[in-house]
Amino acid sequence: MRGIQHLLLLAEFVLLARCQPQVSILPELKQIFSGDLLFLRCNSSSSGNRVRWYFNDMEQPLTDETWKIGVATPKHSGSYQCERNGKKSAGFSIDVLDYSPSASLTIKTGQPVMQPGGSVLLQLDNEDGLHGWKCWVHRGGLTKKIALRLKNDNASVVFQTPRLNVRETVFWCTDTKQLRSNQITVRTSEKAASLEMYPLPAVVGESLTLKCQVWGTNDISHTIFYKDNAVILEGSSSTYKIPDVTESAKGSYKCDATFTYMGRTSGLPYHEASDNQDVFVQAPPKKAVLSANVGMWCSCPLCPRDSTYHWYYKNDGQPWALMDSSHEFMMPKASGTYACRAVWAIGRSFLSNVHFHPPPTKSILIGVAIVLVLLGLAAVVVCIYYKKRSTTVPIYEDVAMTSRDTGDDKYEVLRRGAQREGEYDTLQPEAPGRQKKESEYEALKREDVEGGVYHTLGMVGAAGGQ
Repeated sequence: MRGIQHLLLLAEFVLLARCQPQVSILPELKQIFSGDLLFLRCNSSSSGNRVRWYFNDMEQPLTDETWKIGVATPKHSGSYQCERNGKKSAGFSIDVLDYSPSASLTIKTGQPVMQPGGSVLLQLDNEDGLHGWKCWVHRGGLTKKIALRLKNDNASVVFQTPRLNVRETVFWCTDTKQLRSNQITVRTSEKAASLEMYPLPAVVGESLTLKCQVWGTNDISHTIFYKDNAVILEGSSSTYKIPDVTESAKGSYKCDATFTYMGRTSGLPYHEASDNQDVFVQAPPKKAVLSANVGMWCSCPLCPRDSTYHWYYKNDGQPWALMDSSHEFMMPKASGTYACRAVWAIGRSFLSNVHFHPPPTKSILIGVAIVLVLLGLAAVVVCIYYKKRSTTVPIYEDVAMTSRDTGDDKYEVLRRGAQREGEYDTLQPEAPGRQKKESEYEALKREDVEGGVYHTLGMVGAAGGQ
């Protein structure tokens, strides 16, 4: 008899458990990072009834069976419950981490919005290697595994997604140690015009660019951008840029394009509006700071104390390349753009601000120019100083010359009476009654001139004189 009672109690407990709603999460993630796309579902044996949602015991204005969190942030951390037919579920806790996962997943070829039946190439990167990693795809409420072809020394791998046939598909990757990558969400649209944006959520303080594209042509003559069905930009440009994202940038965006195709030579241009795309905004996660003075320093005050630092370099539009340095300080050796981030066991910080290091030759030229300017200033100062000294007392006195009105020589020879002893006078042929003084020059005689050429007068005692 007691056995029957136990069985009845067990059956009643199972029935109550089935009637009791439960909260589940899709995709099933062991760790939730800032920027993740989540779906909370209220599971119950009964259906068709109104659902009430509670977050930290406070009722939310939601009545759907599924609660979509477009971009998870730390403010979404807490306890979730749902209620149906007067029965409330147990609490389901979520803890959203405010840093980036250890691996990176990006779109290598393709767009965040594709036409149905298309596919994209995704690239998975992990600086510590990809041994044991696999990827996942979630669509239509189902999650399936994507096998990767890896080698033991792979740190990067590119793979093609399955065909995209549903409105929204989510991809991410994990390893055997509960590490994972960020998510990539790819959407589909049957329209020729589409609104493209960076596949990851917008970050407060960063820039965001929206672009209106048309499949099969770049000849777009006019574009209108809308936010929540209100016009925000109209003109010939097919891009709309938000230089400094704030919380107010969150909303539903679309574009309206006027375009034509290259092979079309007549007729009116085409006109089509894109589907709406939701722009989600997240607060900036833990971010490293790069400071440059003599060398470069990387810091992250909010990161764990045992963090190491990874440095990245790029030039001429190339993607970021990991450098060998793992210390806070680094001395750049080549010109280009540098950035850094803090890294620890289960995560890493957001990439720091960037710093451009100029070419070494430019720095040398600037230094040489500064030295030359200083030397020039010093030379000017020295010249001014000596000029002042030389103009204090006159050394030479100008002698006025008396002109004559007649004769071939209009200037008069200085009178001998005016010259002092030891001075030179004009060379003259010996005049009568004039005696040659000692050490005085004598005029050349014509017989000493051969062919109109003068010979150098030999000096007695001069070295090498003939």
